[in-house]
Amino acid sequence: MHGADYNPEQWLKYPEVLKEDIRLMKLAGCNVMAVGIFSWAALEPAEGVFNFEWMDNLLNTFAENGIYAWLATPSGARPAWMSQKYKEVLRVEYNRVRNLHGMRHNHCYTSPVYREKITIMNNKLAERYASHPAVIGWHISNEFGGDCHCDLCQDAFRAWVKNKYKTLDELNHAWWTHFWAHTYTDWSQVESPAPHGENAVHGHNLDWRRFVSEQIIDYINVEVAAVRDANPELPVTTNMHAIDGLDYRKMAKALDVISWDSYPTWHDQKDDSQQAAMVAFYHDLYRSLQKKPFVLMESTPSSTNWQAASKLKQPGMHKLSSLQAVAHGADSVQYFQWRKSRGSSEKLHGAVVDHAGHENTRVFQDVAELGRTLSSLPQLVGTDTPSEAAIIFDWDNRWAVKDSQGPRNCGIGYESTVYAHHRAFWEQGVPVDIIGSEDSFDGYKLIVAPMLYLCSEETGKKLEQFVKKGGTLVTTYWSGIVGETDNAHLGGFPGPLRKTLGIWAEEIDGLFDYERNGLALEGGNRLGLKGTYEARELCELVHLEGAESLGVYTDDFYAGRPALTVNSLGKGRAYHMATRLGADFLLDFYSSLFAETGVYKALDSELPAGVTAQVRTDGEHDYLFVMNFSGQAAELELDGAVYTDLESGEAGVTKLALPVNGIRLLSRPAQA
Repeated sequence: MHGADYNPEQWLKYPEVLKEDIRLMKLAGCNVMAVGIFSWAALEPAEGVFNFEWMDNLLNTFAENGIYAWLATPSGARPAWMSQKYKEVLRVEYNRVRNLHGMRHNHCYTSPVYREKITIMNNKLAERYASHPAVIGWHISNEFGGDCHCDLCQDAFRAWVKNKYKTLDELNHAWWTHFWAHTYTDWSQVESPAPHGENAVHGHNLDWRRFVSEQIIDYINVEVAAVRDANPELPVTTNMHAIDGLDYRKMAKALDVISWDSYPTWHDQKDDSQQAAMVAFYHDLYRSLQKKPFVLMESTPSSTNWQAASKLKQPGMHKLSSLQAVAHGADSVQYFQWRKSRGSSEKLHGAVVDHAGHENTRVFQDVAELGRTLSSLPQLVGTDTPSEAAIIFDWDNRWAVKDSQGPRNCGIGYESTVYAHHRAFWEQGVPVDIIGSEDSFDGYKLIVAPMLYLCSEETGKKLEQFVKKGGTLVTTYWSGIVGETDNAHLGGFPGPLRKTLGIWAEEIDGLFDYERNGLALEGGNRLGLKGTYEARELCELVHLEGAESLGVYTDDFYAGRPALTVNSLGKGRAYHMATRLGADFLLDFYSSLFAETGVYKALDSELPAGVTAQVRTDGEHDYLFVMNFSGQAAELELDGAVYTDLESGEAGVTKLALPVNGIRLLSRPAQA
């Protein structure tokens, strides 16, 4: 799929625009548009008054021209008449102040009125279009997120908490409310966290985030149910974006297809490798939510209008960044937006069609070139990513880490830690899934759990069994600190991981930004690593309880104490990094670990810095993407497999010369 968000309701007074857009879509090789996302006011201009004629005309025109549509439900922004008549649909913020009409995503997910109105709308859309030949799926609302603190949501939260804990004694114990004498004596006293009220009880904060996430998912299920019956075969998706407030792993269960919106800040450094590695992490995350190909629902074909500096894409970057998504499992490349809005906040946001209104622009030609490439690669659709390694990334853990007060209140760096470990896989072309603690660990040779601060007893047992059966586990500082209610594990850290790791973590030292320590590797260690590496920010003081020291601290009063350990358990091993180490160490460490575990690599060749390789496979052929984000030209020798260039058809490729922002697409007999 190749296409964009299309907003024809903005151009109803310009009928010539639709005709021209169809011509340009064909010219750009675009075959699918997401339509109706913010169309509620155009579809229902007054309560109970519906206007579908313009949508009829649009979808009929699409069908006549071989163009398809993700048809959106329009709940992302409600019409003014609804806000005026039904105040309960307006969201109440953290400070308990109700919003005015405006913005988008500014509604209460709990509101019975809002749920009733969107059900009516969705039913009518489904009755009219669920079997339309142009419609290939439902796009449910837009970029869900945010929370509401209105009375309706407070009542729903109390009911959620009561259902979870049953009694006030259990609630008070789980939230540890004896702290500061915040014990609850009646369910009516429970309310959401507030800046001018309760916000220091971490179990309370964590449960509020869980509730908000589940309430949004419940609302999504209402929308899905309203469109599903008319054509159960039509898949549903919604475009994920900001990961802060919503557990996408749980949300994925409500959807048939995962889609997400990607807006990197390309060219914000001398080379794009750091940005590319971070984007690759999110591509891997969204692919892993359902372990199948995903949809890149939004990206910009040029610049945004909201980044600190809205840089233009350099030549080659549009193709490279778009195919990066395909390399990591996308079966689509779509944009925000097709045609620039004439007014309001996104009138200068990048689009395929600029205000000039024709095809004679650099951006349009870049899009058309990509369209030709995508149309030549039908064999990639539905192919798998052969991953034998995984990184654990839990929303509960992320929320708890960010709420915790401890050794580094100036910045604990959870995301940066996860990105750093993932980048070592990216740099060496090792496909990796991003999984949750509740997912199955079967089929993986290597699992990395960076900063698993919130680790339940159940997760600890699963990881112990994974190692005993022959798996390799890697953990870091600040792991096994609390359980599922955000209360500290008793008996010593790392809690449920203590036996698996063979260590006891007594203390953790928070370093100031200017401070440094070091890791000195033990001679003859099993990974063959040598020398000294810089350590910073967090230094955990551990005692060996069966584990072996692979390296020690070089400085401070804990110099000579273990900083890198390994524990043998059953048929497997568990490594622990007690301190934050740099990219140089992580690259060397994982390079040795990849050799030790034999995890699958996309390419058995040495990759230049900033160049990465990813692979998809159909079981008979591997499809290899070699991508250059280094900011300079690069060359590499391929391994001994028989390669064919997918774009040129050249057979027997043995060497690659990659220009700046260059990419090569190759096929070979399947190796997995």
